[in-house]
Amino acid sequence: MWPLLIVSLFLGGCSLLPEQKDKTAGWSAQKLYSEATSNMQGGNYDKAIEYYQKLEARYPFGKYALQSQLNIAYAHYQADEPDAALAALERFEKLHPDHPAVAYALYLKGVVHFTRNMGFFSRFLPTDNSQRDPGSTQEAYDIFAELVRRFPDTEYAEDAKLRMLYLRNQLARHEIHVARYYLDRGAWLAAANRAQYVVEHYQYSPSVKDGLTIMIVAYEKMGMETLYRDALKVLALNEAKGNFPTLKDTDKTLTEKIWEYLELDKN
Repeated sequence: MWPLLIVSLFLGGCSLLPEQKDKTAGWSAQKLYSEATSNMQGGNYDKAIEYYQKLEARYPFGKYALQSQLNIAYAHYQADEPDAALAALERFEKLHPDHPAVAYALYLKGVVHFTRNMGFFSRFLPTDNSQRDPGSTQEAYDIFAELVRRFPDTEYAEDAKLRMLYLRNQLARHEIHVARYYLDRGAWLAAANRAQYVVEHYQYSPSVKDGLTIMIVAYEKMGMETLYRDALKVLALNEAKGNFPTLKDTDKTLTEKIWEYLELDKN
């Protein structure tokens, strides 16, 4: 008798609690979009995403729905939620495969991969990201390449090309790090092969000179006289012609110089 009475009283009490009202009920699409955008600009990304999602659900065929889908992805990106941002962008591509805004979706997708492996210190101090897992770097490069191929005349293509150049150099430097790892451990053939890959696939990259240098050391250690001399000739010829691009020390920021002096990126 008592348990039943308690349950009845509890359920009766629940019915007396005031219902939470949705303050956005009755808002127009324009009102939802305006409030969502205002929250996003103010850094309140969770609220912005909530409003954009409500707008899309209530007005799926309105003029603000498509932009809301993109803004949801951007808000997730700004909130440091790369997986959610990528999911939103992939959803947009599936829903609108032929829409011109796919160019922006690809660009943002590339940017998310471009930055997702950067931790706190990498964003504010010049750590060497080429020593990290190159997975996201390669993914970003491939996405930017697709953007340039499919939408070469868009405003995003030029920036994508610059990012691709940076990413290509990062991928080359990663291969050099691996080659040096093998070299330090006496795995001469593995080091030579990795360095040769850089020379063949990343021409005009600053890492080509490092690749040739590693090949010279490895071939000498293995007693491969012909390959050793060939690599020496190629290195000397390109040095004489000034074919090796380098970063000028004067182009480095004060922070980068301090970072290198303290050798903080060696840890």
